[in-house]
Amino acid sequence: MNLLIHILKETWAITAEMAPYLLFGFLMAGILSVLISKAYVERHLGGRGWIAAIKAALIGVPMPICSCGVIPLAASLRKHGASRGATASFLASTPQTGVDSLMITYALLGWVFAMVRAIVALFSGIFCGMAVEAVSKSEEKPKGKISKSCTSACCTNPKKSPLILQMLRYGFLDLPRSVSKSMLIGILLSGIISALIPENYFADRMGDSVGTMFLMLAIGIPLYVCSSGSVPIALAFIKAGISPGAALIFLITGPATNAATLSTLWQILGKKQLIVFLGTLILCALAAGFLMNAFNLQIGSLDSAEKMSSQLRLIDLFYTLLLLLVLTKGILPHKKQRAT
Repeated sequence: MNLLIHILKETWAITAEMAPYLLFGFLMAGILSVLISKAYVERHLGGRGWIAAIKAALIGVPMPICSCGVIPLAASLRKHGASRGATASFLASTPQTGVDSLMITYALLGWVFAMVRAIVALFSGIFCGMAVEAVSKSEEKPKGKISKSCTSACCTNPKKSPLILQMLRYGFLDLPRSVSKSMLIGILLSGIISALIPENYFADRMGDSVGTMFLMLAIGIPLYVCSSGSVPIALAFIKAGISPGAALIFLITGPATNAATLSTLWQILGKKQLIVFLGTLILCALAAGFLMNAFNLQIGSLDSAEKMSSQLRLIDLFYTLLLLLVLTKGILPHKKQRAT
C-alpha cells in the first residue's frame, strides 16, 4: 500500500510540474498547425540537394508532428519531388522535438537540456540527410504503395472554420489524440521507476559508462515513444543515476526510430539509405551523449514528490486537472468528422 501511494505521489508530482508547460505547448502546436501547413512544407522541401536537407531539418524541429504522423508526410514529400536526403532529414529531426516536447523538457529537465535537445535534433537531421544524399547516386520514384494521407489523429485536417478554432481544435483535440496514450504511459512509468529505484541508485554502478550509452540505444531504437512522452521517462532514468548524456541518447533514438519509421525508410528511400540513416543517427546520438557528459551541463529536475506537493498552489491544481482532462479526452474513442 505504501508503495502504491509513493508511485501515485511521484506520478502526480511529475504531472503537476509539466502541466502548464505542456498545455502551452499544445497551444503553440495548434498555432503552428495553421501557420505551417502541409502544403507549405511540401512546397519548400520539394527540391533536391543538401540545401533541401538543411531546410527540412530547420522546418522539422518545431513542427508539432508525432512519430507516426511524420511517416505519411515524409512519403508525400518524396512523392512531390523531395530528394532522399531531404526526406531523411525531415524523418530524423521532426519526431525528436516539437514545441510541446521542448516545453516539457524545459519544465522537467531545464532550459539547457531543452536547448541541447533542439540543437541535436537539428544537426542530427542535417547529418542524416547529407549522409543519405551522399550515397544516393540517382533519383528514382519510391517503390511500392505508400499511404497518401495520414491516418494519425495528429495530422487530421479539420473542417474549414475560424483560425482560432482550428488552432484550438488541433492543439487540444487532434494532437492529444495522437500523443495522450504515450504521454500517460510515460508519466506512469516515470512514477513507477522513481518509486521503485532509489535516487542515484545507478550512479556508482553504471552512471556515465559507455555501457549505459549503448543500453539507452538498445532501449530507444526499437521502442515507440513520442517526443513528449519520452521526457518523464528520461527524468526517471536521471533520478535513478543514469547520466544526462545517456538520457539524451534515449530522447534522440526513442522518438526518431521505431519499426514503422524504419520500414517506411526502407520502402521510400532504399535499403542502403536505411542503413546509412540509422548508422548516422546512432553516431549523432552517441556523440551528443558523450559531449553532454564531457561538458557536465547542468540540468533541472524535481527534488522530490513531497517538496512538489507542499508547494502546490491552486493554479497548479487547475493546470494539472486541465491537463489530465485533455489527455483523458485524447484516449477516449471519437467520431470521425464527415468530409465536406
